[in-house]
Amino acid sequence: MADVAGATRAAGAAGRAATAVPVLEVSDLSASYGPVRALDGVSLTAEAGRVTAVLGANGAGKTTLLRTISGLVRSTGGRVTLDGTDITRAPVEAMVQKGMAHVPEGRGVIAELTVDENLRVGSLFRGRVGTEEFDRVYDLFPRIAERRDNPAHTLSGGERQMLVIGRALLARPKILLLDEPSLGLAPRIVAQIFGLVRRLVDEEGLSVLLVEQNARSALSVADVGVVLNLGRVVVTDEAARLAADEDLRHAYLGF
Repeated sequence: MADVAGATRAAGAAGRAATAVPVLEVSDLSASYGPVRALDGVSLTAEAGRVTAVLGANGAGKTTLLRTISGLVRSTGGRVTLDGTDITRAPVEAMVQKGMAHVPEGRGVIAELTVDENLRVGSLFRGRVGTEEFDRVYDLFPRIAERRDNPAHTLSGGERQMLVIGRALLARPKILLLDEPSLGLAPRIVAQIFGLVRRLVDEEGLSVLLVEQNARSALSVADVGVVLNLGRVVVTDEAARLAADEDLRHAYLGF
């Protein structure tokens, strides 16, 4: 996986660092499930044309963070801004219109619909979508292009993950929230998906906020890493520095 990130990230790192602007800003965000505080004053920034990886053990608050940012969980404090606009209390549909797409954990496809019909459902949030945009998704994911008329329940786990990412891309997001895209997939498929994410960032300027249990793989494609523990930010740093910090990796990342 290190090779996936290597050449393209190194070639453009200096230029991106000089021109990077915040797409998403999370300030002092908190959320609770009943008496349990799942997020406790989390702050982070996701910049244009960069992958920001959110890492930590199970129960650290990673998935809750994405769900709170996208409005699926109501925050109990703090602020979320997208391109400078406060979206903390905005409806989910409004967040999509403003340029946020969330691919939750679990590869949620509509099993009875075909691949093509699943994609068309995903396009509804952004109004009319041209044929060329569907063609672009099929070009990005040749495997699902071959199965475009097949019911989604016939797809493998990796193909379903490709489908839900492709469906999210039809919303033309400025920032893509990806929750555990590697979960349950073979290493070869994980490498393909992470490689595509890196390509979308480097070639199209997409911003990605990636939650991932597989910290080693996530850091290999990320620009910035944010480590959570018990709902709080432990450290935020460049991905390469986090990967090189043996004490931090052993304490919080499991490798």
